[in-house]
Amino acid sequence: MFLLLRLIRESYLFAFQEIIVNKVRTILSLLGITIGIFCVISVFTVFDSMESSIRKSIASLGSNVLYIQKWPWSMGGDYPWWKYWQRPEASLDDMREVEKRSNLAESVAFMVQVNKTVKYQNSYVENIGVMGVSQDFDKVWKFELADGRYFSLTESASGNNIAIIGADLATDLFRDGDPVGKKIKIFGRNIEVIGVITKEGEDFFGNSNDKAVYLPINYFKTLVDLRDMGSTIVVKAKPLVSNAELRDELTGLMRSIRKQKPSAEDNFAINETDIISKGFDSLFRVIAMVGWIIGGFSLLVGGFGIANIMFVSVKERTNIIGIQKALGAKNYFILLQFLFEAVFLSLIGGIFGLLIILLLTILVSSFTSFHLILSQGNIFLGIGVSAIIGLISGIIPAYSASKLDPVEAMRTGM
Repeated sequence: MFLLLRLIRESYLFAFQEIIVNKVRTILSLLGITIGIFCVISVFTVFDSMESSIRKSIASLGSNVLYIQKWPWSMGGDYPWWKYWQRPEASLDDMREVEKRSNLAESVAFMVQVNKTVKYQNSYVENIGVMGVSQDFDKVWKFELADGRYFSLTESASGNNIAIIGADLATDLFRDGDPVGKKIKIFGRNIEVIGVITKEGEDFFGNSNDKAVYLPINYFKTLVDLRDMGSTIVVKAKPLVSNAELRDELTGLMRSIRKQKPSAEDNFAINETDIISKGFDSLFRVIAMVGWIIGGFSLLVGGFGIANIMFVSVKERTNIIGIQKALGAKNYFILLQFLFEAVFLSLIGGIFGLLIILLLTILVSSFTSFHLILSQGNIFLGIGVSAIIGLISGIIPAYSASKLDPVEAMRTGM
């Protein structure tokens, strides 16, 4: 143990002495490691942060929620749209039948959206997502109310002209007071605001409740024709019910509801967020590979730089190696001494690369809306890769140093 600590200490001192004595040469040689670690870890940092944001956005859609729609979701590849365009849209009748017949669904809701201008007195906001939703929408879609309340069962059934609005829309329209109890105008109709959704911000896909308007579907359908509007039935599974089990049940129910023949192809799609997750998983694998290729060239150059430093170091310290061997130093002692030195030099280059990434993450997170995080996993990866490059680069110089004849080494150094 004492010998190992002595080896580490001497190697550490020799590595720093190399930097101090030959500053320019060492810095230029370590630059390859620094750039390589920067390239690899910065790519992983950016895409880990993107992946975290995407997964949070996907999670907000619900991992135990299925979506019955006309169009199937797709993440790349061929998309035979001509097979789907004549399918009927999901309807309120479909929703009611699913709600009535399903044994595995905890909640079922209907939703449909159209973009409209929303007005209040002299203020107006254009291109707002106005959604018609059924009573149980709040049970399948996550949101909280900062003010007011949700629709009552009676209000939803009666189709009252009431609305729940997003936080940004409330701020834009009602700059002088509380929006609850006041009337906004949509479709040329007066609609009373009964609730305001807590501010959320946009997710990775640009979705947000901050500028949304929710209306009871029984009121919404008096304003627009639902038949060709891209409607969705949202089904949330009961606890301990898997998506696969729920999907199988919903497939059978929808085929029965629409009276499809056994040989007929489904005329509906059952979508889930897992499709999006898998699509992004394959994308990130490709990007990670690109990151390794880009960084790999820099790491290769850096490895040659470390090897160059170590060959020079062996040459400059040949007489010291001879003296150490003459005093009884074993070959493995010399070998480990130079290997540790190579690893320390490589780690220094890698740490500088990580410090640059850390500085950039702080700057990007401070001055943009994109939140970058240098994770512990990426830090350990950067340090580990640096150590491995140093170890590989130092093997040949260290081995050549360990095999020097002590007499010849002392003579060469004179």
